[in-house]
Amino acid sequence: MVEGKQAEGSKLAALKPFRLVKFFSFSSLAVFLAFALVLSLLISDYAKRTLLERSEAYALVVTENLSHQVFQQFVVPTVLHYGKIALRTPEQHQLLDAVVRNTTYGMRIQTVTIYDSRENIISYSTDSEKIGQRDAGGREYRNALAGESASRLVTEGEPWGALPWVTPATSQLHTFIPFIQYTPMEDKPDIIMGVIEVVQDLSEDMEAIARFQGAVILISMLMMAALFIVLRIIVGRAERIMEARAEERRRLEQQLHDSEKLATLGRMVASVSHEIKNPLGIIRSTAAILGKRVRKEAPGNEHLAEIIVSETGRLDGIVREFLDFARPQTLNRAPESINEIIRQALEFLAPELRNRGITASLELTESLPTLQLDREQIYRALLNIILNAVQAMADGGTLTLRSRRLHKMIGGGQVVEIVDTGEGIREEEREQIFSPFHTGKHRGTGLGLAIVKNIIDAHRGRIEVESEPGSGSCFRLILGKHARG
Repeated sequence: MVEGKQAEGSKLAALKPFRLVKFFSFSSLAVFLAFALVLSLLISDYAKRTLLERSEAYALVVTENLSHQVFQQFVVPTVLHYGKIALRTPEQHQLLDAVVRNTTYGMRIQTVTIYDSRENIISYSTDSEKIGQRDAGGREYRNALAGESASRLVTEGEPWGALPWVTPATSQLHTFIPFIQYTPMEDKPDIIMGVIEVVQDLSEDMEAIARFQGAVILISMLMMAALFIVLRIIVGRAERIMEARAEERRRLEQQLHDSEKLATLGRMVASVSHEIKNPLGIIRSTAAILGKRVRKEAPGNEHLAEIIVSETGRLDGIVREFLDFARPQTLNRAPESINEIIRQALEFLAPELRNRGITASLELTESLPTLQLDREQIYRALLNIILNAVQAMADGGTLTLRSRRLHKMIGGGQVVEIVDTGEGIREEEREQIFSPFHTGKHRGTGLGLAIVKNIIDAHRGRIEVESEPGSGSCFRLILGKHARG
């Protein structure tokens, strides 16, 4: 229970930094979006101010020119002809209207309005409905009377009028400049005769700015979303790597824990087995002597002594297996031919194979180079695997022993395969066959294949198993240089 909590705690500790990265990834998305919104507002505000400044400068140039043309082509001729200006008369109004329209023809001017200098009243406008209106100029009219040009932007409608489903907004720039009586004398002050208001329609420009602002927001959001997706992919991959590493660490910790338990058990087994081995030898020799005496004194009962000898021999074999498993593997390496070891093992087991009706087949690659091996231990490993194969073929079959050389591209080394046509091994058992004390037999310690694995591991080799129930098994030993590759 405590170990499980510790493992869970280590997993949480490993994943904690990436949970923090997840938090920062989401918070970064919010910051990115806010930044994109602020950036779009700043850009659109700058574009709007630039547009207004240029439009105001354009209006001032147009209005100054208009003021000069009105004075030269209307005021002076009218005063000379009529003696005074009276815009209520149709002739004067038509003349002024012709001058204004000819001067502003082809320019981006929507309306032109002239205010009286004595009171805030519209004396003339290209929009005839405005003529006669009072107090329409406002603060800009008063500033213009004081000699300062002024402008104001009038916007009506929704600010998002650039969207197709929203009613378009209208934006008009009203520019007021003083209508000055020009005099040829430079030292004489200018006389302000009124105020000229020029109105420019900036609706299309403002809609373009709104569309630009929306495009900036959209592009920024898409870019930030793409960056966020990339970040999430990186974080997800890193999290999976961390989970895999944490799982690998837990597996290694569990293996270390199991190894420590097995080491402790091995030391205990070695001690107990050593203490049992000597008494077993005494019992066996005593039973042999007793059997001889029984044969003389009580013929027919000597089989009892033989049972004692047989069972003590079996116990002695079990004790040796325990000792071999618990004893550290010390290798006495020498240049050896793997083919000779295979032939030696097969020759030793030949009588057993004949008794069980098993046919042996050798498929050895000749001229294999020698390997640095402990002959006795490799011989024992092969015997154990072959005996398992023989026991798997209770009704006879074919035992095939192969040897070949691994290609240098995949690490070099040599391969030994022991193939039988026996009952096969179920998948759930294949994962346990090299575990100590695991056996599928009615009798046995379950240490045979565990000892084989210890021997192969000591030679820095590896062992592989391929098997299907009912189709036999193949044990593959890979030995030599880079066998672990």
